[in-house]
Amino acid sequence: MNYRTRMRALREDNDLTQKQVGAILNKSQQGYSHIEDGRAELRIDDLITLCRFYGVSADYFIGLSNEKN
Repeated sequence: MNYRTRMRALREDNDLTQKQVGAILNKSQQGYSHIEDGRAELRIDDLITLCRFYGVSADYFIGLSNEKN
């Protein structure tokens, strides 16, 4: 599983819109959408922010582990 798939799954599992998660990262809905769709890369500082927000490890987020913590 790549990080984009997990990124979308975490957002949807938490009933959040791209606009809401984009706001957490100080990005527009379109900017966030570009990351999820593969038109832009996820920055490390944004990865850290999302891991903290969702309460998951970076290994889980990027697909190296199936254990959330």
